[in-house]
Order: sequence, then C-alpha cells, then structure tokens
Amino acid sequence: MEIVYVYVKKRSEFGKQCNFSDRQAELNIDIPPNPELAEQFVERNPVDTGIQCSTSMSEHEANTERFEMETRGINHIEGGWPKDVNPLELEQTIRFRKKVEKDENYINAVLQLGSIMEHCIKQNNAIDIYQEYFDDEDAVEVTDEAPSAKTINVFRDPQEIKRPATHVSWHPDGNRKLAVAYSCLNFQRAPEGMSNESYIWDLENPNRPEITLKPSSPLVTLEYNPKDSHVLLAGCYNGQIACWDTRKGSLVAELSTIEFSHRDPVYGTIWLQSKTGTECFSASTDGQVMWWDIRKLSEPTEVVIMDITRKEHLENALGAISLEFESTLPTKFMVGTEQGVVISCNRKGKTPAEKIVCTFSGHHGPIYALQRNPFYPKNFLTVGDWTARIWSEDSRESSIMWTKYHMAYLTDGAWSPVRPAVFFTTKMDGTLDIWDFVFKQCDPALSLKVCDEALFCLRVEDNGCFIACGSQLGTTTLLEVSNGLCTLQRNEKNMASAIFERETRREKILEARHREMRLKEKGKAEGRDDELRDEPPVLNLEELVTKAEEEFFDIIFTELKKKEAEAMKKQPKSLKQPSQDTDEEVQGEEEAEEERGDGEGEEGGSGESPALGGQP
Repeated sequence: MEIVYVYVKKRSEFGKQCNFSDRQAELNIDIPPNPELAEQFVERNPVDTGIQCSTSMSEHEANTERFEMETRGINHIEGGWPKDVNPLELEQTIRFRKKVEKDENYINAVLQLGSIMEHCIKQNNAIDIYQEYFDDEDAVEVTDEAPSAKTINVFRDPQEIKRPATHVSWHPDGNRKLAVAYSCLNFQRAPEGMSNESYIWDLENPNRPEITLKPSSPLVTLEYNPKDSHVLLAGCYNGQIACWDTRKGSLVAELSTIEFSHRDPVYGTIWLQSKTGTECFSASTDGQVMWWDIRKLSEPTEVVIMDITRKEHLENALGAISLEFESTLPTKFMVGTEQGVVISCNRKGKTPAEKIVCTFSGHHGPIYALQRNPFYPKNFLTVGDWTARIWSEDSRESSIMWTKYHMAYLTDGAWSPVRPAVFFTTKMDGTLDIWDFVFKQCDPALSLKVCDEALFCLRVEDNGCFIACGSQLGTTTLLEVSNGLCTLQRNEKNMASAIFERETRREKILEARHREMRLKEKGKAEGRDDELRDEPPVLNLEELVTKAEEEFFDIIFTELKKKEAEAMKKQPKSLKQPSQDTDEEVQGEEEAEEERGDGEGEEGGSGESPALGGQP
C-alpha cells in the first residue's frame, strides 16, 4: 500500500524570486579570540584513540551433496556364437557374420537400436567426464606477472682498442655458446693497431673466449650453420665471404676470391635450407646479392642486382644492408636497403622483372633489421630510422602497424620465436625495448637500459628466454626475460592473427580511398585544363548592352537624317501646295517619333504599353 500526500501552494505565496549575482567578499563581523575563555578548558594529554585498519572479513560455509564412490570390476568373455562356429577361427566367424548381415531381422534390429545408440553417443559427446578444465592454469598465472628482464652475464671485448659488436649468433645445439663479430664500420676512421679477431664465447665463462677467429679483414656478420654446429659463415669488411671449421682451428677454412666477391662490406649472410647444408647467400651495400656453396667459394653460383628499375644496372642498384629468408618459402627472399626500401625477390625468376617481385617503401633511412613473423610469414618486421614497422605482403603501399617515433635511432630488432605478438628493438641510447602489441600498442611493454653506449645488434635464443645484445664498445650483454615474455599465452595466436588481418583490411580500405581521391584530382585537373582550352573569352554584359544601345541609336539617327534629307529635296518642287507639304512633314515627324519611342521601349524596357496603363 502506497501513501501519497501532495502539498499544494499558490505561486503568489512563494515569496519574491531570488536573484543571485557575483560580488566581492566583505567582512560583516570580526570576533577576536578571548584568552580568558581558554582558562575554562583543561588540555587532555595524552589522548588514546583506537583505530581499526584491517579489512572486515566474513566467513561463509557451503555444503555440497556428496556421492559415495565404489570400484567394481567387469570380466568380459566373448560369446554368443553358435555351437558349430568356433570363435577362434577367423574364416568361420567372417562367414557367419555375412550370413547374419543378410538377414532382414538383423537389419531391422540394427535400425531400431541405431536411434537409441545415437542418442547415447550424443550424450557422451556433450560432456567429457575426463576433461581437464584447469590444465592451462599455469599459463593464466603467467599473464598476471609484470614483464621484467635481468642481466645474466656480460662478455667484454678482450682487446685494448675496443670495437663495436656488429653481429651475434647462437650455437644451434643447446645454445651453449655465442659467436660475436667485431668490426669498426666507420670508413677510414679505424684507429691504428685495431685487431681483426672475433670470438666464440662459452656462456659459463665470460672471462676468456673459448675460440678466437682470425680473419684477414674484420668480420661484419657471423652465422652458425644450423646443420653443422662446427661450421661458421662470415661476411668481411672488405667484401669477402669466409668460412670456419672450429675443429680445424682459428684460421679460415674457405675464403672467396676478391675478384668475385662484394665491393663493399658484407652486411648480411644467411644459410639456405638445402640437403647438403653448404649453400648460403650474402648481401652488401654494393647492390648485389650472391649465392655461394662453401665447398667452392672461389666464385658465386648466382648473382642478383638490386635494381628496382629491373634493368640490372649496377650503378642504379640499391645498397643491401639486411637479409631475410624463410625456409617455408624456399624461392622467396627479402632485402632491406640503405634507401629505406624493402625489396621482395624471387630466386627462380628468369628475367629481371621476375626476380624483383615488388617493393615496400616506408622508412626514411637504412633498414637495419628485416625478419618475418615465425608464426605468420606473410607479416614481417622492419627496423630503421626512428621506428619499427610491421608489414603485410597483401598491403604494399604502407605498413599495417608501426611504433611511435623515438628520440634515439633504432639499430636492430627481432621477433620472439615463441610468442607471435612480441618483438624486441635496440636503440642508440643503450635501451632495449620489448613490445607486446596484444598487451599494449602505443608503448613498449618493457623498456630496459642495458648500457650507457649505443646497442648495435640483437639476437634472441630459440626458446625466447635469453637475449644477447652487442654494444658500441664491444660488450655483449646476456639478458633473461620473465616467463610471461617467453611463454605462449592462451589464445594469443588467434588474437595476433585477428590484429594482423584487421590492420591489413584497414590499410587496404585506406589505399583504395587514396587511390580514388588521386584519380578524382587527376580527372579534375584534366577537365580544368580542357575547359580553359575550349572555353570562349568571358564577355561583360554591361558592355554588350551599351554597345547594342549605341548601334540602335545610330541606326535611328541615320534613318532620320535620310528622311530629313529626302524632305529637303522635295520642298522646292512643291511650293505651290503648302498645305500638302505641311501635312507630309507632320506625318514624317510623327512616324519618326513613333519609331524612336518603339526603340526606346525595346532597348530599355521602361516604356509602358497603352494596354498596361501607360501613356501612348
């Protein structure tokens, strides 16, 4: 039951309407403190007050229904066969089955029992009583952990004159060793007495390198052979390709001849997936990509010139500074150039147009890192200038995702081998950034200051737990990331794939829109040119009216003068008939006045006709 009471009051009884306005503060009264009143109070000292800071807790009990469990055994013995059929004889049982299957009663019984059995099977499939509902509980706990990384070891260049660590390679068997290439890339600025040696380090012994590699020229790149861990491939500063076998010592096992080698430093070397495990290819800033067989390094087996004009002119070639090869796509490879262009190539192409498939432009400087996503090879990562960009092969005009422009120059980058949404970048200020675009896209998930000098190279271990970073002073720092960054999260593959597809679709829509706008602008420009070419000169309306008036009055005055002249000619001949001449002159003047009045009405439009009330 609801009780409602309404108070009713007239508007006139409300009183005057309140109007508020702003004004300066004013002091109405000031009461000074009275010390005599303080004598009436006694100060409490000390004062005890109880404060409860803990949260309020409550206890709740729940009692579920219990079921008694017991174990029972079932002994199954094959039976039901007739006496004349031996169940151990395969031929007799097969013959008897065929006989029974042809019986109509058997067919009807199967059809009747089939619906009942189907219902039971569906019940069993609806709920799996053996399903483990919390088998991925550990993975969920990892996601709650804050991303972190810690330094495990530091490998310093043993030489007195420090050289930058330009490349790092992990040992393929167990990742127990680390091969580091050292070289000074400043042209003609290397100090005297600088060593050409590079080293292989044991992770357990950072004090002394395990093996010393002694090339004739400093090594820019160094790669372990994934099929033979004793063999290493290196690209030299003078453009040669060198090969080591650690079982034979520190000296070079195979070396390419200078005549058939690169003309600039070799910035990229990659082993190819082949049966022999001896094929590789290299790239240099001279604009050439060469294929080699380490069993015969005297000359390359194939050369591709990075000329995007597809004319194979070496003077027009773009300098290659990074390489990418995916074993699942054996005919394709990608090259990152000094000019900020990624070139996608086809090794099996026979003509220059077939060898260079397409290009991707987006960076303002050299592309120092280029790598396909290990889970989604259609998407690849590039690092150059101040940004890292993620591309899709379906969108060639622009990248689908990119980082913000950093204050420091980016030098290297790599994908995580175990998580499709995680990649790493290094910067010139000595910072290592770890990005997780499922967790955060605008900023890195973790930014770690590794050292004070610039970081030049980066390599991630196969398990994704360890990262090796090489610095400008030749210091290689080994880092271990937290479990959350090296463990595949639940549903991460689907989320990363959805993000890639969504961004690719968005870029395609933007590309189509830009293409449409460019076509419209081009059409408008062409139409504007045609109009300017075909359009007659613009005439002023007032000038046309004035000119028409002048021509009209000129015609009228000319006619009047003609008639006056004719009248003057007729006047001497008709002196004897004055009345008639006078009538003719009056008639001529009236006709002239009528013509002048008609002309003014047609030209100005101000004369009114007699039918509209005007004066005739």
